[in-house]
Amino acid sequence: MRKIFKRKLYNKLLEWKTSRQGRTAMLVEGARRVGKSTLVETFAKNEYENYILIDFNKASQQVKDLFDDLIDLDKIFLKLQQHYNVVLKKRKSLIVFDEVQNCPLARRAIKYLVADGRYDYIETGSLISIKKNVQNIVIPSEEQRLTLYPMDYEEFRWALDDDVSVGLLRQFYEKKLTLGVAHRKTMYDFRLYMLIGGMPQAVETYLETNNLSIVDQTKRDIIRLYVDDFQKIDTSGAAERLFLNIPAQLNSNYSRYTPYPIIGGRTEERTAELMQMLEESKTTLFCHHCTDPNVGMSLFKDLSRYKIFMADTGLFVTLCFWDKDYTENVIYNKLLSDKLDVNLGYIYENVVAQTLASGGNRLFYYTFPKDDKHNYEIDFLLSRGNKLVPIEVKSSGYKTHKSLDMFCQKYSSRVGDRYLIYTKDYAKDGMTVCLPVYMTGLV
Repeated sequence: MRKIFKRKLYNKLLEWKTSRQGRTAMLVEGARRVGKSTLVETFAKNEYENYILIDFNKASQQVKDLFDDLIDLDKIFLKLQQHYNVVLKKRKSLIVFDEVQNCPLARRAIKYLVADGRYDYIETGSLISIKKNVQNIVIPSEEQRLTLYPMDYEEFRWALDDDVSVGLLRQFYEKKLTLGVAHRKTMYDFRLYMLIGGMPQAVETYLETNNLSIVDQTKRDIIRLYVDDFQKIDTSGAAERLFLNIPAQLNSNYSRYTPYPIIGGRTEERTAELMQMLEESKTTLFCHHCTDPNVGMSLFKDLSRYKIFMADTGLFVTLCFWDKDYTENVIYNKLLSDKLDVNLGYIYENVVAQTLASGGNRLFYYTFPKDDKHNYEIDFLLSRGNKLVPIEVKSSGYKTHKSLDMFCQKYSSRVGDRYLIYTKDYAKDGMTVCLPVYMTGLV
């Protein structure tokens, strides 16, 4: 029996149920294997008297055809109840459309089902907005959306039966205190999270086996599933290559993702379509360059200049060693003890991107000239109130932060808090807060 992990999005679903009272449907988006179906079914069992879950990966054509003609909703509900052997109750039952992208007609039907008002509706979907899946279908306006990301560090600790440590970290952060002797163990715990990642299947494998090589095999299975998806929606193989090259692009220290060396000279329109495909799969995180660092950065988003991170750092680590049939335990152990002889900067940058995105932040970065050949770069740029929060990430304990200093000098009137995220304990260096990477989620 699959283990059920506690997820923060559950409370947002509860808020939706309570506040909307059936006036909207909820679409839970996310990459495959991120835990959408388990979360929604757990919610259905706990919060409703009964429910029907239609898995459109497995549903018969007969069930799918029910949504072709919406004239008689009574007939549709009667046939669903008979097929799934459930007696639905008005305003006390939920109908779940699982992997709804495989039945676009069911997604179109949401508009009319919500208007009918008898039951609540939750959809789940992966690659949900790929144009070929929803062409000629009117996307319902009666639909709210939530994104389920891989488990964040606190959810990971919950899975390990630790309900205490992140709450304590929050207190240390708020009181601006160092962890002292506890820092080393906390960094070890966080690196373990970086290696395993937040995909529920990988976490479950770790809990069952305590073997990182077996966890690696689980993560490889998930990556192969993603690759298969990209091959299905793009038979040219370009989307697959763009996905597999994310670690190499980050390791190159380029200030942007450059598709040309990977897929050649395709048209600008085709390249944009491929990138949209990659972003909408929810397997990746796009961090766009901001042309003018100011509050309301979406207004200054450079659509042609971006970095791409993996949505899950555990999968990212496995993808870094994709050239091997499996990642040996010795590599994992060296990564865990921070002794592997490679530049880990891009892995730390990825986990910071993942943490910020799962906390509800849109990702932006900023570069500006240092001299004729070099640039200063702010790795992440957040907004809090009417101020900017610049972040520089280092994989070491060094407290140098020249880019951060020059940015804060250049835009002094716009800057609020400023952070150097690194691997050492909490510290202050002038106006800069030097924050251990395990506190990223508290920013």
